[in-house]
Amino acid sequence: MSPTTPLEQTFQSLLASRQSRSLRRQLTLPPPDSIDFSSNDYLSLRTSAAIRTAYLAELNSPQPFPSVPGSDNSTTNTPPPLFPLGSGGSRLLDGNSAYALSLESSIAAFHRAHSGLLFTTGFDANVGLLSSAPQPGDVVVYDALVHASMHDGMRLSRAGARIPFGHNDAGALRSVLEGLVARDEKVRTGERNVFVAVESVYSMDGDVAPLAAMVEAVEAVLAGGNGYVVVDEAHATGVCGARGRGLVCALGLERRVFARVHTFGKAMGCAGAIVLASPLTRDYLINYARTLIYTTAPPFPLLANIRVVYDYLARGDADASIHHLHTLYHALHAQLTHLIASLPATNPPLLSLVSPLSLTPSNPIAPAPTPILPIYTPHPRSLASHCQRQGYMVRPVVPPTVPAGAARVRVCLHAGNTGAEVRGLVGCVRGWVGGVLKEGERAML
Repeated sequence: MSPTTPLEQTFQSLLASRQSRSLRRQLTLPPPDSIDFSSNDYLSLRTSAAIRTAYLAELNSPQPFPSVPGSDNSTTNTPPPLFPLGSGGSRLLDGNSAYALSLESSIAAFHRAHSGLLFTTGFDANVGLLSSAPQPGDVVVYDALVHASMHDGMRLSRAGARIPFGHNDAGALRSVLEGLVARDEKVRTGERNVFVAVESVYSMDGDVAPLAAMVEAVEAVLAGGNGYVVVDEAHATGVCGARGRGLVCALGLERRVFARVHTFGKAMGCAGAIVLASPLTRDYLINYARTLIYTTAPPFPLLANIRVVYDYLARGDADASIHHLHTLYHALHAQLTHLIASLPATNPPLLSLVSPLSLTPSNPIAPAPTPILPIYTPHPRSLASHCQRQGYMVRPVVPPTVPAGAARVRVCLHAGNTGAEVRGLVGCVRGWVGGVLKEGERAML
C-alpha cells in the first residue's frame, strides 16, 4: 500500500534507507529441516521429551492452595481445582500467586541468593532494575557491549551520568572509577552511588567477563561501599558453573554483587526472568520498578515451565548436556582454527575468530566454554546465505547490532547438535571460502 499520510511517508523513507544499506530487519521462518546453529536454545530443552512430559504433568496438577481464602478442599469429595491459565493482572493487583512466590524462593535458593523477584521478560527485568535503582545524581558505569535492555534502563533512570568502559577490560573499569573518585567528592566520600553494569557472557561475542577482577576493582576503588555491581547472566544461565547456576556462583561472588538478572529464554528454553538481590532491594523494586508494577504477571503455564526446567537442572539431569555442549565448542573452535590457519593472508582477514576491533580478548578465566562462537568476516551475509542453502541455520550480524567493522556470522551451539553436524558446518564454511577465493582469482585475471 502506498503511504497516505506524512508520517507514513516518513516511515517509508526510513525503511527504504535501511533497505538500501542492507540493514532492513524482517521476520523470517527457518526451514523446518535445517540444522539449528542459530537459536539461543543452548540446552535444546524446548524440544526435550522429558521436559514436555514433566511440563504437561505440572499443568494438570491440582491447585495445592485453597482457591477461596478460608476454604478447605480436603473436607469435600470435590478434587481441588486446577491452576488458572491466565494471570489475571499485574502482580500488585490480581496476578500474584503462592505458586509464583514459591517459585521465586526456590530459584533464589538454587542460585544461592537471598531473594528473587520474577519479571515477565528479561528485557523488563533489566529495564526495571536499572531504571529504578540509581538515585538522583548517581553514576552508572557500564561495559561498552552491554545489552540494549541495560541501555534503555539506564536512559530511563535518574542517574546523573552514564559512563562506558572498554569491553571486558577490568583495567579500564578501574581507571574510570579512579577518575570518578578524583573529581567527584560525593563519590569519594561514599555519598554518591556508582552502579557497574556488566554481563557474564556476551551474546554477540560469546566471551566471558573477568568478573572477579571487576568486583575487586569496584571494592578497592570505591572503599566507601558505594559501588554496586549488576550482572546480567542471561547467556550464562543453564550453561556456566555447576548445574548451570551462572558465572557469579561459579566464582563465589554471590555476596559481592548487588544484583543478578537470570533470564529463562535462552538455555532454559522458556521465557521470563528473575532479579536476584537482597530482600530490601526486592521490596524496593516491587514499589518502584515500573516494568513490574504495570505489566501483566507471568501466567501459570509460563511459571510451570520455569519450575520444571529448574527442577531438571537441580537434579543434575542437564549435566550431560552441558558437558556435551562444551565438547562441541572445543571441536568447533579447533576445526575453525585449523581452517583459518590454512587461508592466505588478507586485510581484513577473510575469516577470524578474533574481533577485528580487538574487542574480544583471550579469555583464560572462563569456567567453561560458552555456546556462542562468532566467525568474523567482511562478508557475513554471503557466508550465512551459503550455509543456509546447505541446511545450516546461522545468522549474519551486522551494524548497528554490532560495532562497525565487527560484522560476523554468529554460531550458536546446542546440546542437540552432534559432532557430525559440527564437522558438516565447518565443511560448509570451507566450501564458501573456496568459492570466494576462486572468485577473487578470476577477478584478478
